[in-house]
Amino acid sequence: QNQKTKEQIESLLQNGKHKELRDRLCCRLTFGTAGLRSAMGAGFCYINDLTVIQSTQGIYKYLERCFSDFKQRGFVVGYDTRGQVTSNCSSKKLAKLTAAVLLAKDVPVYFFSTYVPTPFVPYAVQQLKAVAGVMITASHNRKEDNGYKVYWENGAQITSPHDKEIIKCIEECVEPWNGSWNENLVDTSPLRQDPLKKICDCYMEDLKKICYHRELNIQTNLKFVHTSFHGVGHDYVQLAFKAFGFQPPIPVPEQKDPDPDFSTVKCPNPEEGESVLELSLRLAEKENAKVVVATDPDADRLAVAEQKENGCWKVFTGNELAALFGWWMFSCWKENCSEDADVKNVYMLATTVSSKILRAIALKEGFHFEETLPGFKWIGSRVKDLLDNGKEVLFAFEESIGFMCGTSVLDKDGVSAAVVIAEMATYLEGKNLTLAQKLIEIYETYGYHISKTSYFLCYDPPTIKRIFEKLRNFNAPQTYPKFCGIYNILHVRDITTGYDSSQPHKKSVLPVSKSSQMITFTFQNGCVATLRTSGTEPKIKYYAEMCALPEQSDRTELEEELQKLIEALIENFLEPDKNGLIWRSA
Repeated sequence: QNQKTKEQIESLLQNGKHKELRDRLCCRLTFGTAGLRSAMGAGFCYINDLTVIQSTQGIYKYLERCFSDFKQRGFVVGYDTRGQVTSNCSSKKLAKLTAAVLLAKDVPVYFFSTYVPTPFVPYAVQQLKAVAGVMITASHNRKEDNGYKVYWENGAQITSPHDKEIIKCIEECVEPWNGSWNENLVDTSPLRQDPLKKICDCYMEDLKKICYHRELNIQTNLKFVHTSFHGVGHDYVQLAFKAFGFQPPIPVPEQKDPDPDFSTVKCPNPEEGESVLELSLRLAEKENAKVVVATDPDADRLAVAEQKENGCWKVFTGNELAALFGWWMFSCWKENCSEDADVKNVYMLATTVSSKILRAIALKEGFHFEETLPGFKWIGSRVKDLLDNGKEVLFAFEESIGFMCGTSVLDKDGVSAAVVIAEMATYLEGKNLTLAQKLIEIYETYGYHISKTSYFLCYDPPTIKRIFEKLRNFNAPQTYPKFCGIYNILHVRDITTGYDSSQPHKKSVLPVSKSSQMITFTFQNGCVATLRTSGTEPKIKYYAEMCALPEQSDRTELEEELQKLIEALIENFLEPDKNGLIWRSA
């Protein structure tokens, strides 16, 4: 019933664009590392009114099967500020349709009256004891995209088998039901409640559990600049700073209000570094603020920059921030834990493509460190298991600037991470240290972990498949490479097939993930490198890290070795020229 998307299909048909029609209509959306995500527009593999209705009908059918008390407990719906005029598609409208499908079936819906950070949805699911929740967002993707992120009753994103079962249910009920198109139901149904005030108040109160130096925060003269990247973050980060006793951070005026066109940045991903942080860094210089915090458009990820002595800026990588957060959360635990607290009961987690720095800290300090598959959905589920078994989880992260400090939210959260980094910077300033100086201290104590992550764009799925199949049949059928250029490979782990040469039975300990490509190489020189496809974008990503022992302190040498290895990896395994891969723009 959306005239704009209907016209897109009619126009393609009239103009004989059969290939594009096939691309749009002959495949369905599937769950990647962050739920359903695609461009907005017409077609079954795009995000639009119809595919959102179909997805919600499938979820209704599945939840009805799983929970006898579904209609008592209800469902949470949140949304960001994305939108596209050409397909009359906005996150709020898609959220209203999501709610309509459920309200028409007499399911109580907690529908936020305004845009919220993504972490508010999993938080609300747990707080309100709902059976599940959906957040309409495409996070930091390009402006053309949108997405549909599903959370289970435990407050973590869904993993298999739920995702597979929901897809089956979606396919069983593709015809919209009576009432599914009625987006006005959220305004008229008595079953709709607005959880905004309750959830926001509870969230800010819970946040105080990880505030350890309130007095310092109240007194500090340090200034912070915050950019919300034209997304949802501004109001919520302001409130979080207030909860910690800080003066509000200085907002970047051009970027503080929602703008679905993200008009001041070439891409709305703070992970891209200095090029997209331009406005916030210039404002910080003008205001004499030493630290910049940037939340991505749905405020679940955080980038941080700090001004150096020479006036230049250091933009921290996700792995560097994790080293700081890991040190901080453990130090605060140690200072505040009860006398009979057992360090062996304490856990930190990271995805397998992230830095192993937490492993090094854990080995030295005596707590546990665990790895999961890429994607915070795996971390969230594992953290819930650990908590249910009486364990204490302090921190978890993924290298793509996703951090979980504490366990109030079982997903990455840029709002809490922003205020924790502000408290850390304040505390360190009292010790005459910067974040960057502390990072070096951490590396000198636990061993340098130098990592580099980047990607190539590839819009041709058969090419991607060919690259990975070549690695599985390198010099002969079913044999992986023994060398990469001059570098000797000790072990290979292939998550796609479940092979791991380092295990006694050659079987990977991490679950198999057939739907995406991912191979990890462990080299004799101590480097670990992974090649994988992105779960949300047309990218082949590479991750490489040199893990040194504390006594190996020549950073330059380690960096040079890593750089040479990455060059060999690209030249021998990815072959960008031959495969037509597009290099990430510097």
